[in-house]
Amino acid sequence: MTQPFELPAFYMPYPARLNAHLDRARDHSPRWAAEMGMLEGSGIWTGADLDAHDYPLLCAYTHPDASAEDLCLVTDWYVWVFFFDDHFLETFKRSQDRAGGKAYLDRLPAFMPMDLSAGTPEPANPVEAGLADLWARTVPAMSEDWRRRFSTSTENLLNESLWELSNINAGRVPNPVEYIEMRRKVGGAPWSAGLVEFAARAEVPAAVAGSRPLRVLRDTFSDGVHLRNDLFSYQREIEDEGEMSNGVLVLETFLECTTQEAAEAVNDLLTARLQQFEHTAVTELAALFAETGLDAASGARVLAYAKGLQDWQSGGHEWHLRSSRYMNGAAAPARSPLDGPGGLDIAGAAATPFGRGAGAVTTTRRAESARARRFRHVPHQRVGPSLLPDFLMPFDLRLNTHLDGARERVKDWAHRVGILDGVPWTEAKLADYDLPLCAAGLAPDASADALDLVSAWLAWGTYGDDLYPVVFGRTHDVAGARAATRRLGQFMPVEDPAAVPPPVSPLERSLADLWPRTAGPMTVAARRRFRETIDVMTASWVWELDNQAQNRIPEPVDYVEMRRMTFGSDLTMCLCRLGHGPKVPQEIYRSGPIRSLENAASDYACLMNDVFSYQKEIEYEGEIHNGLLVVRDFFDCDYPAALRIINDLMSERMRQFQHVAAHELPVLYDDFGLDDEVRGILDGYVRDLENWLAGILNWHRYCRRYRESDLRRHSGRGWPLGGPTGLGTAAARIPLPAGA
Repeated sequence: MTQPFELPAFYMPYPARLNAHLDRARDHSPRWAAEMGMLEGSGIWTGADLDAHDYPLLCAYTHPDASAEDLCLVTDWYVWVFFFDDHFLETFKRSQDRAGGKAYLDRLPAFMPMDLSAGTPEPANPVEAGLADLWARTVPAMSEDWRRRFSTSTENLLNESLWELSNINAGRVPNPVEYIEMRRKVGGAPWSAGLVEFAARAEVPAAVAGSRPLRVLRDTFSDGVHLRNDLFSYQREIEDEGEMSNGVLVLETFLECTTQEAAEAVNDLLTARLQQFEHTAVTELAALFAETGLDAASGARVLAYAKGLQDWQSGGHEWHLRSSRYMNGAAAPARSPLDGPGGLDIAGAAATPFGRGAGAVTTTRRAESARARRFRHVPHQRVGPSLLPDFLMPFDLRLNTHLDGARERVKDWAHRVGILDGVPWTEAKLADYDLPLCAAGLAPDASADALDLVSAWLAWGTYGDDLYPVVFGRTHDVAGARAATRRLGQFMPVEDPAAVPPPVSPLERSLADLWPRTAGPMTVAARRRFRETIDVMTASWVWELDNQAQNRIPEPVDYVEMRRMTFGSDLTMCLCRLGHGPKVPQEIYRSGPIRSLENAASDYACLMNDVFSYQKEIEYEGEIHNGLLVVRDFFDCDYPAALRIINDLMSERMRQFQHVAAHELPVLYDDFGLDDEVRGILDGYVRDLENWLAGILNWHRYCRRYRESDLRRHSGRGWPLGGPTGLGTAAARIPLPAGA
């Protein structure tokens, strides 16, 4: 069969190594699979199928240092997960039996009890039998925290198969951001990361397991595994299985390009994700250890875990080159950046016991060009007024009737808490920014008091976002920013919302005023969740300062995910949910459809802000955190081309929002058996998010924050083209304090 595209040259910075216990795993694996009923008679596999797939080779490559016993156990896990994938395909995907698939999946968590003494049901099929056996053999060596995390990733892996089935039913190709998010759950790499902790005896300490650096290591690992698999499995998934969930197909559809061009773009994204993994490990782990006071032994486990993830990447690549399961003929030859006509070839450094595999090379010229380009941005380039496309906005704007009064009251509040002291805001800037206009669109039916509260929160978040670059960014004082951010937590007590220390800055004083007014009526659990939205936002401001100090344009996926935090999406959406009360179960808010709905809305709003603020951020502020700049850097394209891509992505995210609301939420309601009252609350939340989107677009159009005339006026210097540009000129743009 002819391949649909030529495999690209892969960036693979770590050579694959083979576990010495491979033969023992090969001997054990078919016996275990037969005992579980997965081979002859299952209707899915024969012994010959299992031998051809060679999962022991996969695990021997991906866990090169595991003991013989652990390698056999990890291999059994992979036999089980691949059998599940094929079993679900044959039983439910091909017949498009969603109801049967859900009933099948609903039983599986019962075979993963936190306490083994609780027992499990009687297995009814090989998947259940295998899971019960594996769980009992694995979890005694791991903590309860690991058990919860691994159980969650296993359930995600299983349950999100319904998402794939729904997309097949709808004949729908997901958009790129949606695909990356869902592929992590469906593809199972976070699940594989959990097994790395087990096999490497490197369990991640609970104190840091939820931190940004560990999340990024896990997610970049996951995306690398999945994007590589998409390149190798395109032919099988698209031509044989009728899948809609493959990264090559996703970019081929979104970019309207050839399959070969899409494959190259997927490989570029794979490279970017691997380089983000390296960057995070080198620049963020040490700071995390110091900030959390992690002891040496715990820090060593984290580093061993990171090494285990690296081993998995290189070993997984090598296995894909050899497995009969994938398209791997005529793979692109490995090339070194030093290669040229008659040049030096150092690719042999990545040789394996079976000879050098395609792409098994330290790096490629294309990968290193992309890496270097990310650090070469010259700030304050002249770009001219921001270009505005024809935004897709299907929702009508409604404005709160208390808007005029809110404008006066937020000014009085801002004076009272001291955020108009001239750095970085003045009363004129507050009036121009007109945050109550945004609040009036977000909350068109709110009372005057409620609108004032939303206006003040928007003012506080925007003020803080403007303040950090001025106070900490221009001197690269990341340590000072971390200290200031930690202090903000003292003004958001969970147990007693009024118990706060004396504030020492306008940012603290304004937060100390807002927190008890908002959190006072909440339950303790709701306060904790609300505080998390603010902690996430303020921590993301420090992330921006870190990148700014390194002059590093963010990698695309990391940017999109962090942009939701810097924009304060969770905070403002949480304000929309204040009236829901305890009637909506928290698992509904954590469900895939609700998160998909919120993320789609958030990405639309964040990218819209990037479009409006392009001149402000790139030319006037020397900023690097803008989606258009990220796209320009990744695709090495010009501003108009980046704008087309961003606008297309915004439109796709808007269509996804509408798709989830129309098609996925009703299924969620049925799956959870929600009553009419709860369904009405959630339908109202969709309308709240529609107001949120329409209100944010209206505010961007009519506030006086982004137009060139406003930028000149706000710069305070009257430069004819916005002031001097280039390195070394940032000091000329620091606003003077009032009266200076």
